[in-house]
Amino acid sequence: MLRQTALTLTLAALPTLAFAAPQGWSPLLEPAQLAAYLDSNEDIRVIHVTGDFDQGHIPGAAFSPYAEWRGGPNNPGALRAELDYEMEATRVGITADIPTVIVHAGTNPSDMGSAARVYWTLKSLGVQDLALLNGGFAAWAEAGLPVSTQAVEPAVSDFTGEWSDAWYISTAEVAELVDSGDARLVDSRPEGFFQGLTWSIARPGTVRGAENLEFSDFFEGNRMVDAGRAREIAAQQGLDDAPITVSFCNTGHWAALNWFALSELAGVENTRLYAESMAEYAASGNSLDNEPSRIAYLWMSTKRWVDGLF
Repeated sequence: MLRQTALTLTLAALPTLAFAAPQGWSPLLEPAQLAAYLDSNEDIRVIHVTGDFDQGHIPGAAFSPYAEWRGGPNNPGALRAELDYEMEATRVGITADIPTVIVHAGTNPSDMGSAARVYWTLKSLGVQDLALLNGGFAAWAEAGLPVSTQAVEPAVSDFTGEWSDAWYISTAEVAELVDSGDARLVDSRPEGFFQGLTWSIARPGTVRGAENLEFSDFFEGNRMVDAGRAREIAAQQGLDDAPITVSFCNTGHWAALNWFALSELAGVENTRLYAESMAEYAASGNSLDNEPSRIAYLWMSTKRWVDGLF
């Protein structure tokens, strides 16, 4: 998978693609909207990526486990080989020109990050019309819409992707932007991670010069805000006119939500997802902001270990 080194590529530079989506299509669909499309026999692929598919799913949907779109245990955010993505996409019948809706279980806002990460991957592969189901399958079921437990065997497609780096940024490019100061670096994690008070796969701290915009700020309850509210949040954060915006977290999961809200809803151009995020950035030896001293780190590690015992 080739990586572009230039950071000046914008959405406007992409080729114009044929519009295949139904009238009124949006990157964020409410359950009633999706139900109306399906009732009118629109040709749409519906893909569940989390939840117990056998216990209930949208009729006609296919199951594509989120794990198939993630990297290995050392860094789940790492990109897989393009062929791996293509094989999974063809298995569940995805094509470049048929609209596809990605559905998460809907257990909480974080769960929606699974769907957002798959959306970002498919968009990068060249799928033209994509959407997330707001509130996920839980919202669909709560709305009293049809639920199926029948096994689904999707027709295999002949999809061949053509990866674009237009929405991706590498570790080397992030480090370059840290030095130049030419980007807005957005830490999508909860404040404790940003402040270096807690950590998971990466050492505590954040990318130098980053600012904190928690992914949960784009949610009202279990639903993501609409495009108008997303634009307001982007403007309040001063991101609406940034030359390049980089969304990151620990492994590119929560960051996919901020990327989606900023790029697809708010329309902030040149918003990139740092897929590998802090798991790779910190491991690469880059200096961090808000990194605790060695003594503080040992104290917090010991305290966390003791707390875990009880």
